[in-house]
Amino acid sequence: MPSKKIKFNENEIAIFEDAVIYKRGDYWQFRIWLPKERKYARFSLKTKNRSTAEDKAKLHYHELMALQMQGKSYFSITAKDGVAMYLEQRQKDVEAGLIVKGRYSTIGTHLEHWLEFIGRDTKLKELERTDCENYFAERTKTKKGLKISQTTVANEQSTINAMMAWLYKRKETYIESFDFKKLPKLDRGKEENRRDLFTDAEFRSITVALDSYIKEAEKDLTNGENLVQAITGYYLGFNSTTGLRRGEQLQLRWSDIEDIGHEQSRKNKFNLLKITVRGETSKVRKTRKVVIKDTGNFYGLLKLQISRLGETIKEIDMQKHMGGNLMFSVNNKTPITPRAIGYHFNKVMKLAKISNIETRDLVPYSFRHYFITQRVNSNLPPAAVAEMCGTSITQIEKTYYHTTEDKMVSNALADYEYKDGLLIPR
Repeated sequence: MPSKKIKFNENEIAIFEDAVIYKRGDYWQFRIWLPKERKYARFSLKTKNRSTAEDKAKLHYHELMALQMQGKSYFSITAKDGVAMYLEQRQKDVEAGLIVKGRYSTIGTHLEHWLEFIGRDTKLKELERTDCENYFAERTKTKKGLKISQTTVANEQSTINAMMAWLYKRKETYIESFDFKKLPKLDRGKEENRRDLFTDAEFRSITVALDSYIKEAEKDLTNGENLVQAITGYYLGFNSTTGLRRGEQLQLRWSDIEDIGHEQSRKNKFNLLKITVRGETSKVRKTRKVVIKDTGNFYGLLKLQISRLGETIKEIDMQKHMGGNLMFSVNNKTPITPRAIGYHFNKVMKLAKISNIETRDLVPYSFRHYFITQRVNSNLPPAAVAEMCGTSITQIEKTYYHTTEDKMVSNALADYEYKDGLLIPR
């Protein structure tokens, strides 16, 4: 390949007569003219040692020559562009039903954190396998009192390497993955390594605060902000009684809910609702049906929609009328946003006087944590809870199971006997 520059300066060292290495400060740099792209390829060899610089330069030279022979360009897209390309592909996976919208949103969040770490304008082809070795240390630095769990960072690292593998196959990067440092093994028996959740007293306070928060907004639903506040309030209340994932609940349609009625439910002033979580909205891609007790969030939201229409329609007819419309939506077509959910969640927490929200990492998803933990600690078999919540027994045991003092005392006082060779409670 002919070089634009044949003669080199005294402080420049030729590499195969077409490329050159030279020092800038203490570090060696590489430069080569690419005729087809009519540009110089320049980058740091990240070493102070001349011998190492020459070896690395020769390796880069051969890689560049191979790209030229394949008709590939050297000049790299940025990390920001690479993320955009990858997300565009994952959006197609959503449309094809391969992943759910919630998963797509999570992928986007993970990669946004990576961009903040690596630099949005960093060239993909300049990245090396060791460039993210301190990712865990940087991500878990305390920011405004917020704590970031090891599990969260591990999930982010998996997403990042999945993207890198995809970009590598498309010749947009020279590395297939990053060599993240091995994370320490978590002791899942320690409470601080489990998901934080509300206390029973806090949950009761939140229930009262939510009722007040919704009623205040419903005084004037012609105000757009009040309408979002009321619908989001019902979302949070419904979430606390169903334990659904955010993506599952936001995609619920009116036709997915059936009031099955029950004599006991009428006596105790709650509704028994059968919810169908459609497979295409579920994280595990499997349709499930679950019956839950609801203390008024479903019909409260239904009445809100009736009042907005300004028509006198029976609740059961209203539900049929709404049909396939989304439940938690201002316009019946698009769901309320995660941002709105987070904003109003914080408002309700302050109203309920819940302390240390940030340091305890309490978020809207904490309702699901509380829902699962309460049922396990109420002696509902983990298999039943797993079926109800669309997760695995292993996930419940290692992540959600919080052993309370009352439960430990109950276990200690339990009376057992042997029957047919098995130890069972009396």
